[in-house]
Amino acid sequence: MHPITTTHYLILSAALLGIGTVGVLTRRNIVIILMSIELILNAVNINLVAFSRHYQHVTGQVFAIFVITVAVAEAAVGLGILIALFRNKETVQADEIELLKW
Repeated sequence: MHPITTTHYLILSAALLGIGTVGVLTRRNIVIILMSIELILNAVNINLVAFSRHYQHVTGQVFAIFVITVAVAEAAVGLGILIALFRNKETVQADEIELLKW
């Protein structure tokens, strides 16, 4: 049995970052885009905690807690905006919403 090293965490983080980036760039549904952004933030958290463990310092874990806080605020604000847009436009497709266009 091989121990789990920092490299394993970095590979997992890179996979989550790739999935999240593809989700943001290719999907039209705003809910899926928000979930992809959450995946990207979780990839950042895995990196912070992995390097915190690797260097035996708690700073990365503290920053990970701040990132989780930002992610929760982003989800709450994003879902609030999404509900308001759905009530006005009756769609959750990103390319059908022209509210911010000139």
